[in-house]
Amino acid sequence: MSSSPRSAANPARPTPEPTPDAGSTPARRRRPEPRALALDGHATPETQRRVRDGAGLLAAAAMRRLDEDLDWYRALPAEDRSWVGLVAQAGITAFVTWFADPSRPPHGVGEIFAGAPPELTRSISLQHTLQLVRIVVDVVETHSDRLAAPGDERELREAVLRYSREVAFSAAEVYARAAEVRGAWDARLEALVVDALVRGDADDSMRSRIAALGWSGRGSTLVMVGTTASPLDEVRAADLRRATRRAADDALVGIQGERLVLFLGGEGDLRAAAASLLPRFGPGPVVLGPVVTDLADAARSARAALAGLQAAPAWEHAPRPVQADELLPERVLVGDQTARRALIAQAYAPLAASQGSLLETLSAYLGTGRSLEAAARSLYVHPNTVRYRLRRVSDVTGWDPLDARESYVLQTALALGRLEAVRHPDDAAHA
Repeated sequence: MSSSPRSAANPARPTPEPTPDAGSTPARRRRPEPRALALDGHATPETQRRVRDGAGLLAAAAMRRLDEDLDWYRALPAEDRSWVGLVAQAGITAFVTWFADPSRPPHGVGEIFAGAPPELTRSISLQHTLQLVRIVVDVVETHSDRLAAPGDERELREAVLRYSREVAFSAAEVYARAAEVRGAWDARLEALVVDALVRGDADDSMRSRIAALGWSGRGSTLVMVGTTASPLDEVRAADLRRATRRAADDALVGIQGERLVLFLGGEGDLRAAAASLLPRFGPGPVVLGPVVTDLADAARSARAALAGLQAAPAWEHAPRPVQADELLPERVLVGDQTARRALIAQAYAPLAASQGSLLETLSAYLGTGRSLEAAARSLYVHPNTVRYRLRRVSDVTGWDPLDARESYVLQTALALGRLEAVRHPDDAAHA
């Protein structure tokens, strides 16, 4: 079979690759390694020589455009501007080298950035890098008529467009890798910070680490603890961190196996923020520590929440989430001395120091099966007097003896207070 006139006229033109059908889409999801970018036709040696000789002209034009068009470039420190200039010149040099031999794979951004310090990726975002690529492309296109030999203008423009596409993809890969490294480092730093806060190690060095994680320190702080249905993988952990940062102004996430420890901060409603995060936890109790005014006090909130998580199964009908201070009796059962002192100070001591036989009345009411009439008979008073005194107990302590759950809290407080009175008779009333 004879060849077609088109094939005979241009035997060097590569045969187009067949277009993949719809079923081949999965095979194209991963980008291949940089490969040779075949041009529709090879530029003449004259054009290659003129492009090579014009590298300095292109670099100078690119630097002028950077200074004229990019506000972020002008705002950079002098040292970073010099690095950006070297990167731009390296990109032009890499293009000139590849244009002289298009059969070779193009240089990626990793090689173009090789002469710059790694910290430059923190000063220049991916968006800035792509703007840099666009300017270099525009500069080469603008000078294509001057650099290309007659008839090669189109080849030069197509070459720079194809090369810039490879550079853009390579830039995305470089920044994606940098983001993964920073994300992994931030996750490790966050885990260390959360552990330190739980222990109460909020010194100056810890504050600087917290600030590095983006914690502003404005407003109050609340700690939320619970468990997950299964250990979180990297994807689910990243999704949890994003959700937590959307819920509160400040957020730290501690993933300790199947246990989650969230520090929420800011000037908004932290309890509402915690409620919005409830679906992120697995089945089982979720406990909120008390709201504190400073991150230095967050250890107190964290300890209360963690003790509450341990004690919560003892209260079968506890709400979800439940406040750690609502679990004081159960926390005493698991050995939480903070809860023990809180019950004595908030319930027993005020009643012991009050007038009107409030402690005696509460003890009689609880000791007779929570019966107003039986308590009245044992005290030789009218049931209305008992009822009045119990309302006073509620006013003094904040717990209502007529409520089943709160009367249990008060009964536990009375038991602890009596034990404390036996151990320290002179100090029990002032605990």
